[in-house]
Amino acid sequence: MAMIDRISPPVETRRTRRLALVASLVAAVTIPLAGLPAHAQDKVVRSFKVGTGLNSAGVLPGGNDEEPSGPSAIYAAPDGKLYVLDQVNGRVISMDPNSPGTGSVKTLELPEGLKPTDLVATSAGLFVWDGQVHALEAAKSDTPTEKVEARAVASVDDVTRSAFAQMGSQAPASDEELLDAAAGRSLTPDALQAPVKQFLSSRGLGAVTIDVIPQKSVKTAVVELRQQSDPLNVTRFAIEVTDRVGSIEVLEVSAKGEVFVFVENVPTNTKQKAATYVARYTPKGKLDKIYDLPISPDQASTRRSVTISEKGNVFFLKSDTSAVNIVDLAARPATGQVLKPAPVKVASADLGDDFDDAGLIAAVRPSTRSAVIQIGLAFEAFKWNLTPANYGADPDSSCSGFSRIRRPWYLQGKAGQQVRGVPYCWGCFGTLAQFQRKVERGVLAGNVCTRDDPRRDVAGVDCSAFVSATWGLSRHFTTRDIPGITQELGNPWDLKPGDALNKAGSHVMLFVRFTPDRKAEVLEAATGGCNGRVCRNVYPLSTLLARGYRPVRYPALTD
Repeated sequence: MAMIDRISPPVETRRTRRLALVASLVAAVTIPLAGLPAHAQDKVVRSFKVGTGLNSAGVLPGGNDEEPSGPSAIYAAPDGKLYVLDQVNGRVISMDPNSPGTGSVKTLELPEGLKPTDLVATSAGLFVWDGQVHALEAAKSDTPTEKVEARAVASVDDVTRSAFAQMGSQAPASDEELLDAAAGRSLTPDALQAPVKQFLSSRGLGAVTIDVIPQKSVKTAVVELRQQSDPLNVTRFAIEVTDRVGSIEVLEVSAKGEVFVFVENVPTNTKQKAATYVARYTPKGKLDKIYDLPISPDQASTRRSVTISEKGNVFFLKSDTSAVNIVDLAARPATGQVLKPAPVKVASADLGDDFDDAGLIAAVRPSTRSAVIQIGLAFEAFKWNLTPANYGADPDSSCSGFSRIRRPWYLQGKAGQQVRGVPYCWGCFGTLAQFQRKVERGVLAGNVCTRDDPRRDVAGVDCSAFVSATWGLSRHFTTRDIPGITQELGNPWDLKPGDALNKAGSHVMLFVRFTPDRKAEVLEAATGGCNGRVCRNVYPLSTLLARGYRPVRYPALTD
C-alpha cells in the first residue's frame, strides 16, 4: 500500500424539490440551545469587542450570499503565548491567556498587501499562509503595537508545512489531478486507504513522525507516532467514531505524553449531525477525554478555530458579529474507546410557506463534470492585465458597514500589473469571455461591498454566479435559489466533482474532490477565504457541515 505524504501536494417534481429546499434550510438554521459556551464548564478567557482598537478584533457582518468573516486562526506558541490572526484588521494579536488583564495584549501590524488566511507558531517562529508560507519578523518592543516584516519562505520545513495542512492550508491538487477526479479516474472515499504522514514538533516527545492508517472499517483509523530521535519508540492507538471517520490530525503531545487529536465524524446520512472533536489519549493509547468543538452556523468564517496550549488547555476561537471570544473548552469523560457524540438539544425554525421554486428556470448548455471543473479552473487561473481604468480611484471608497472596501484585496497596489483569477464581484454574473471583454473595455474590476446594492459598472462573479457559470446556466441563481434546482445528497460522501456545498443565503462552493487525507477540496469565489477572487481551497468536511453547508447535485450534469 502506497504511503500518501500530504506534505506533497431522476427529475424531481416541483413539490419534492420544494420540500428538499425547506428541509435543507431547517438544517442550516438549527443551532444549539446552549449557545456560548457550549457547556456550562466552558470558560471565556478573553473577549474582544468588534472594532479596530487594541482590545478589539475585526468582524465583517455577512449579507445575502456572503458569510460573516472574522479572525481566521488561533495558535498556541511554544512560549505560552496565544496568537490570533485578525485578518480583517490586517494584524496578528498576541496575548498571555493566563493574564486576566489587557496589559499582555499586543498587536503586530502586517505589511500592506499581505492578507493571510492561516497562522502557525512553531519553535522556528511565527508563520502565515496566503497560498504560500511567509515568516513574520518583528523587533522586540515594549509598545503595544508594532509593525512586522514578512518574507516568503522558499523552503518550508516538514513541521511547518504539516502544521498548516492540519486545517486545509495546503497546496491544492494539480489541474491534471482535478480533471482526473472529474473524469472518475481519482480516489473515491472508499479507496482512500493509504496512510497519511504528518510531522510534529511536540512538547512531550520532541520531533515525531505520525502515520494515520485507515482501516477496512470506515469507522476506524490507527495512529502511529515515532520519535525521530528514537524510531523504535512507537506510540500506537486506534481511533474509532460512531459513523465514518473523516480527517485526523495530531495537534500536540503534552509534556505528560498525552496525545491531542483533531477527529471528524462524518455520518453517511445528512439527517445526522456531523461532529468535530479534539480527543485526548493517554501515553498508553487509551481514550481519556473528549472536547466537543462548538462550531455552528452563526460562526464567522474561520480557518483554524482550535489550538492546544503548553498546559494542555484546548482553546476555541468563537467569532460572530457581537464579539470575538477565546474559550477554554471543558472536557467530557470518554466511555470506552469509541468517540461518541454528546447529546445536543437543538432549536428548530418555522420557515412558514415562503419558499417556492416557481420561476426557477434557465436555459442550460449540456455539460459534463469534466467540463464544469475545466470552466472553474479557467476562472481561477485566468491571467489578465489590471489597467488603471480597471483599478479605479485610489484611495478606494468605503462601503456601509464595518470597513467594507470595494476593491478586492488581491488587487490592491497591482494597477498596471498582470494578475491571476477572476475577482469577486457582489451581484455580478457572466461567462469568462464576458469578463474578459469587459476588462478590456476598461470596466472596474471586483466589488466586495456585499452590504450595499450590487453595482452594474463592475466586472467579476460572486460565489453563486461562479457556480451558475460553471454549470452552464444562462442566468444567475443565488444560494437561496440553488436548493430549488438541485437535489440534496443524503450522504455527503457521495459528492462528485461538479457538485456543490451550499449554505442558503450565505455562500456556495463548487466541490472538486476528496483529498487523500479525506478533506473537501473546492473552487469558490470568496472575499475573505480567497482574498476577493476565485480560488481553490481545502476544508475539513465536518466543519462545513456544522456551519450549515448542504451537499447538493445539479441533475443536468452527466458523468
